[in-house]
Amino acid sequence: RIAHAHGRATAPRARSGTEPTPLRRRPPLACRSAHLSFVSTMLAAQLLGALALLPAASALVRGTPGPIVTIPLDKQYVPVVRKNKTVSYKTAYFGKVHLGFPQQQSFTVVFDTGSGHLFLPSSRCESETCLKHRRYNRTKSETAQDINHEGQVVPTNARVRDQVNIAYGTGEVTGEFVRETLCLSDHTGVANPENSRACVPMRVITATELTKEPFNTFEFDGVLGLGLEALAVDPEFSFFGQLSKMNHLAQDRFGYFLSRTDEVASEISFGGHDVRRMASDLAWVPVHKPELGFWQLQVKSVSVAGEALPLCEDGDCIAIADTGTSLIGAPRQATQRLHWLLARKVPDDPAEIDCRTFPGPDLIFELAGGVKITIGPEDYSRATAMRVVQNKTGTAQVICRASLLPVDGDEVLGPKAWILGEPVLRKYYTAYDWKQQQVGFALAKQPPSPAEGGEAGSHAVIGAPPTEPPTPTVVVV
Repeated sequence: RIAHAHGRATAPRARSGTEPTPLRRRPPLACRSAHLSFVSTMLAAQLLGALALLPAASALVRGTPGPIVTIPLDKQYVPVVRKNKTVSYKTAYFGKVHLGFPQQQSFTVVFDTGSGHLFLPSSRCESETCLKHRRYNRTKSETAQDINHEGQVVPTNARVRDQVNIAYGTGEVTGEFVRETLCLSDHTGVANPENSRACVPMRVITATELTKEPFNTFEFDGVLGLGLEALAVDPEFSFFGQLSKMNHLAQDRFGYFLSRTDEVASEISFGGHDVRRMASDLAWVPVHKPELGFWQLQVKSVSVAGEALPLCEDGDCIAIADTGTSLIGAPRQATQRLHWLLARKVPDDPAEIDCRTFPGPDLIFELAGGVKITIGPEDYSRATAMRVVQNKTGTAQVICRASLLPVDGDEVLGPKAWILGEPVLRKYYTAYDWKQQQVGFALAKQPPSPAEGGEAGSHAVIGAPPTEPPTPTVVVV
């Protein structure tokens, strides 16, 4: 799964006509060249992933203390095939949101802390790619307003519209602007939905063009950016910024939980964090340079088995807490040494093995304020081992390796940027405090599966891989 294109972009000056202009186009890191920021790519064995089983999202009513809104996340696996063999899987987590009134239109979106806008396919897009998704029809909504890039209302029958182009690594979106009401639960038939704390007006990008890659492959309809307000071109594009400003939340936070099994739902909670998914108290880390718009943290040191990496010994590394990345991203200049430190030899040449169950050293991040994040082999390992065969002697050695995403820095984040993706977010429940601009980490508490007496979820798991341990990949040297 991948890492986003972390970076800054200039404010858009969308022009009239059909020529799109960039909207908050983030200069891509090298790691983004192969993946989408919001789509996870995981090796087959790394798919412990999980999902959803909370009841459908619960709505809050303005002025009452009610429960937080929690949305269960569906999960999709997409195989990566080389030479007729599945070598890895891409994964995506996505949940439902609802737009327009009186009849709400429902869509699945990836909740992405590495971007700042919401896009959905438009009913005006009739390409093969758009037709594979639910499309937003603004003519069916009484609350929709067509707007230009400055937020000014334009006639609904305007023949020429401002357009914008957004680049997501391997994919691009071209679209127009609408001001619309978005709800975190279905409010169809609800009187005075504007009084619900689960609904908020915001600007939406309605896509008139989607590239085939990756949108042909994945089933989610769009992406809902949860980056800090500075990542959005205008504050009205920022969903959580609008929710925080207008709906008087008890806590201006959202929380993210990833399940370790597909039988249990992953979840995102709005309006506070979910203590049911926490096995420890939250340890808070301040956002470093919030003006960049990322949930970026200062890294004091990174170590493996007691050996500190020289790259971060000056305390000037940074890390992005990123719900859109399925791997741990490491600065390219450190990946070779890190791979060496995390590799393990497996004795007895097993025919099959899941490397996530084989012992190995811990990878430890020390963040600002002394908060330590410890990741073990069950989290960072590539599930499929490698069998190295000596061509001359025929002897073989099975090796377990880490699955890391090389990150090439840019002019915004610099050369020492790490990405705390799915392996970290699976072990730690994360809370994102909008007002205080800080990220909280607590050990995640995994709920019991239905087989263990837990509640059965309503989430979907699409394209789950085989459960048998993988056979090692053979490399002859």
